[in-house]
Amino acid sequence: MRTPSILFLFIVIFFSCDSKKQAPVLASSNGRMNHVLFVVDNSHWEGAIGAKLKEIVTTPVAGLPQEENQFSITHVPTSSFGKMFKASRNILIVEYDTVNTVQTKRNLYAKPQQVIRVTGTSEEEIVKTLDTYKTSLIATFKKSDIENIQAKIKEKSYPKGHFKTLHNLGIQLTIPSFFRLVDDTGDFLWLRQYLSGGIAKGDGRSNILVYAVPMPVNKNSLTTAISKMRDSIGKIYLPGSKEGMYMITEKAFKPRVFQTKIADRTAYKTLGKWELLNDFMAGPFTNFVIEDEQNNRWIVLEGFTYAPSVAKRDYMFELEAILRTIQFLE
Repeated sequence: MRTPSILFLFIVIFFSCDSKKQAPVLASSNGRMNHVLFVVDNSHWEGAIGAKLKEIVTTPVAGLPQEENQFSITHVPTSSFGKMFKASRNILIVEYDTVNTVQTKRNLYAKPQQVIRVTGTSEEEIVKTLDTYKTSLIATFKKSDIENIQAKIKEKSYPKGHFKTLHNLGIQLTIPSFFRLVDDTGDFLWLRQYLSGGIAKGDGRSNILVYAVPMPVNKNSLTTAISKMRDSIGKIYLPGSKEGMYMITEKAFKPRVFQTKIADRTAYKTLGKWELLNDFMAGPFTNFVIEDEQNNRWIVLEGFTYAPSVAKRDYMFELEAILRTIQFLE
C-alpha cells in the first residue's frame, strides 16, 4: 500500500502571531448547512483538481430515498476571494505550495467558520492528497456544521425536565422550541416540526422519537433486530389515518447500520427508509440505539422526515444534530 508523502495536520495555525496582541473581533459567518465555498483557480477547477473536488462533493449521502450530494458548493478563483467570500461558514482552499499538506483552522476570517487548506507541489500531488483524505474532509465540515446547529438551537430550546419521558429515561436532549409535542407518555416521546419551505410547505414535517427497549440477547443481526424494534413501536405508537395503517421499516430499502459513539457510549446508527403500511407515505429516517448496559436496555433516538418532492438532506442533517445533543444524567 502506498504511504502518502504528506504532512497531514488537522488543527494547524496558518500563521504565527504575537500572543500578547489582542485577538481581532471576527464578523459573523454566513451560509447554509452543508454548503462549502471552494477557492480554486479557474485553470485547476477545469482540470484534474476540479474533477477530484467534484467527485468528493457528489458522493451520495447515505440513507436518502433519492441521491443527494454531500454538499452544495460555490466556486471562486483565488483572485476573487475577498472580504465577502471570507465570511463564508465553510471554506476549502486549494493551491500550490512547497509542501503537500492538509491544514484546518477554526474561525480564521469569521465566526463560526471551518477553513481547510489543501496544498501540493504539483497537480498530481494535490489530487492524491484530496483522494487520500476525502473522507476526513467531508467529516470535518459535517462536524463543524453539526456543532453550529447545536449552538444555534441551544439559544431557543425547551428547558431541562420539560418532557417526562426524558426525565424517566434519565437523559436530556437540547430540543428547539419550534418542535411541537405530539405524545409524551413517560415511556415514549414524539415531537413534530412542520416544515416551512419548498413544495413540502404545509404538508412536510420532521419528527423526533425517544424511547427505550430491552437490550437484545443476540446482536449478531443488528439490521433485523432494529427493523423489528421499529416496526413494533410503529404499530403501538405511530398509526395512520385508517385502521391497519402504521409506520414500518420499508422492506424494499435495506437499512444500513454503523457502529459509532454517542454521549461516550457504544451506539448503532441506522439509516433507512420508513413507510406507512397499507398507504403511500414514506421517507428517510436516522435511528440511534445507545447501549445502556447498567439498565440492560437500548435508549432509542430517531429522526424521520416526510417531505414529498423536495430534497431531504438538510432536514435529516438537522435532526441528527439534535439527536447528538443527548446527555445521560447522573
